[in-house]
Amino acid sequence: MTARRVTRRNLLLGTAALGTLLARRASAFGEKSRFIPAVARHGGTWDTRLSGLRRIAWELQRRTSVEVLPEARPFELSSPELFEYPFLYFGGEGSFPPLKSAEVENLRRYLTFGGFMLADANDGSDGDGFDASFRRELARILPQSPLTDVPSAHVVFKSFFLLDAAPGRFLNKPQMMAATLGKRAAVMYSQNDLAGAWSRGEGGDYEFDVTPGGEPQRELAIRVGINLLMYALCLDYKDDAVHLPIILNKRR
Repeated sequence: MTARRVTRRNLLLGTAALGTLLARRASAFGEKSRFIPAVARHGGTWDTRLSGLRRIAWELQRRTSVEVLPEARPFELSSPELFEYPFLYFGGEGSFPPLKSAEVENLRRYLTFGGFMLADANDGSDGDGFDASFRRELARILPQSPLTDVPSAHVVFKSFFLLDAAPGRFLNKPQMMAATLGKRAAVMYSQNDLAGAWSRGEGGDYEFDVTPGGEPQRELAIRVGINLLMYALCLDYKDDAVHLPIILNKRR
């Protein structure tokens, strides 16, 4: 019998089957057999980068062989449906109020059971605004996993493209930060507004200028996004599908 490949999606669905709230969903893959970005709905301004998430999902399908639905699906952080999505985007502009206890607990379980969260300071803040609120809440969610710098040798910088920095709409911080559980980065955090660099308006034009590097920096931000999505979809890049020809056959 062929062993089932271990991915974040399989891990999340398998774990969810153990809970009474989640068991009824574990066998209902449907459209969720394709990648769909989940978006955290919180009490602040959380929805300004939905077009960016749709765009990076589209880029993932264009540049790899991962099947996607180019959507961005908002969820309350207390929702059991989070466990059906291996990737959660938590962004915002400005500060936001504390999460409810049920949201903190559900998000802790999601991350512990194998989920991945990308946090993104859309306001490029450092010490105030979104940055201050997110750091406060992450300390509640994963108190034993403080944020640390992501080294340039981390697998996220070679999960698809070979990179050595993580620019977004801004280049406030050359690298991301991560909160780890064991050897796995459960949360990665950018203060550079990654999704702002991905966002396009309805007319097809990019919504925001990228500084200081312009369009070359935007392309790097897209590549960072592809790498992050690939990291979210696979647990072990040395052994998993990321290195198979079927995934790499569109690599540029």
